[in-house]
Amino acid sequence: MNNSIHPKLDVPMVMADGLIEVARELTRLANAKITARRRHRRGATLRPGIDTPMWNALALAARGALRKYGEKSQLGRILGVPPQRVHEFLMSRAAMPDAERTLLLLCWLAQRRSHGAVG
Repeated sequence: MNNSIHPKLDVPMVMADGLIEVARELTRLANAKITARRRHRRGATLRPGIDTPMWNALALAARGALRKYGEKSQLGRILGVPPQRVHEFLMSRAAMPDAERTLLLLCWLAQRRSHGAVG
């Protein structure tokens, strides 16, 4: 069995090898861009996700405390935001509150837990 390639296929094979090299280089550049995009500039605003484990834990704990009807609205009044924004913070995790509202959320959660333990 002959393993050589037909002479008329030499040029297309060289072109294919060139395309493979270009594809490898483009893949390397794309991966470098993705890696660079994942790095956060110092002081840049964080978005909820895998890079925010502390926020994920707080959102999960707060979400567990919002069981009764109207509690999301009540929390929204405490935080000074509409209930839809509370939903974005805690349920869909599409946004994160500022520092002051995060501290208010922590206080609210601590107060809820202390009253739940007592009564």
